[in-house]
Amino acid sequence: MAKADGEQSLLVGLLDPSPQPNRKQPNKKGRFRRCRSAPPPEFFHPEKNGGGGSLPRSPSFFGDLHPSFVQVSTLLSIYLGVSTLCFFLARNQIRGEKTNGVLDAVYFCVVTMTTVGYGDLVPNSKVTKLLACAFVFSGMALVGLILSKAADYLVEKQEILLVKALHLHQKPGEREILKELENNRVKYKFVVTLILLLLLILVGTIFLYKVEKLDLVDAFYCVCSTITTLGYGDKSFSTEMGRVFAVFWILTSTICIAQFFLYLAELNTERRQHLLVKWVLNRRMTYTDLEAADLDDDGVVSAAEFVIYKLKEMGKIKQEDVALVLEEFENLDFDQSGTLSISDLELSQSSQTRT
Repeated sequence: MAKADGEQSLLVGLLDPSPQPNRKQPNKKGRFRRCRSAPPPEFFHPEKNGGGGSLPRSPSFFGDLHPSFVQVSTLLSIYLGVSTLCFFLARNQIRGEKTNGVLDAVYFCVVTMTTVGYGDLVPNSKVTKLLACAFVFSGMALVGLILSKAADYLVEKQEILLVKALHLHQKPGEREILKELENNRVKYKFVVTLILLLLLILVGTIFLYKVEKLDLVDAFYCVCSTITTLGYGDKSFSTEMGRVFAVFWILTSTICIAQFFLYLAELNTERRQHLLVKWVLNRRMTYTDLEAADLDDDGVVSAAEFVIYKLKEMGKIKQEDVALVLEEFENLDFDQSGTLSISDLELSQSSQTRT
C-alpha cells in the first residue's frame, strides 16, 4: 500500500480525531450529526433575511442572475424602443408584406431577436442589413442572459402552485411544500414548463386558425416552425392583429421551449447522477477499494475515510476540493496541533485584522 502524504493524514485527524482518554465515548449511531453552528439555508438567500450575511457576489455586467421584473421590463423596453425606431426610420429599405409602419418594426424586431426569421420582412439595403446583424446579436444576448433567467425565476414561483395542486387533498404546510420542491425541483420545473409550452402551442394554433385563416394543419405547422425558430417563411403572421399577437407570443413561446429543453437536459443529468449514486452504494467493496479508501495507510478504513471515498466515487467531491479544504484548515491551525480551537480562531482573526 502506497505511503499517504501529510495532507491525507491530517484529513483523517480532522474528520475522525482520536478520542481523549478521560472523555466518555458517545453513542456510535449519534456520532454523525449536523453541526450546530452551521449557517441555516436562509443565510445564503439575502431576499429571505434582509440581505445580511449573504455570500459575496462576483461583479457582472448583467447584474443579478435573477433580475427583477422591473429590470427585465426596462431592458426589454430599451431594446425594443431603440430597434423599433431604427427599423421604422429605415422602413422603406425593408421589403416584404407590410401592414402598419410601427407595428411592422416591432414585429421585425421580435422575429429578429428570437432568430425566427420568417422572411416575410427582410432587409433590402446595406444599412438595414447591418442593423439586423447588430440587433440579432444583442437580442440573442438579451434573451439568453436576461429573459431566460427571468423565465426560470417565474417557473420557480409556479412550482408551489403545482405542488399544492398535486397534494390538494392532503393540504401540505409550507415546510412540506419547500421540502417537496427541494427534492424534486428539476422535475417540477420540467412539468411546469411542459404545461406552459403545450398551452402556448394550443393558443398559437387556434389563433392562426381563427384569425390568420390558416388550415388547422398549416396553423400547427407554423406554430412548430416558429417556436423552434425554424422559420421557413411559407406561413407567417400577415395581418395587423396577427402581428400584435405575434409580438408577445413569439417571444414567450421561444423562451419557453428553450427552458423546456434546458430542464429536460438537467432532468436527464440528475437521473444519471441518481443511478450512479445507487450503483456506488450497492456495489460490493473490493480489496482495491479498501486500499484506495485507506488515506492514512494504517490498514483499516475509518467511517470518515469511507464517506470521503464514496463521495469521490459519486462525483460529489474531487481530490482538489479536499486539498483546498485542508489548506484552509492548515491556515487556521496556528498551533499545528491537528485540531481547531477557539484560540486558533482568535489568532486567525487577529492576524487578518493586522494585515
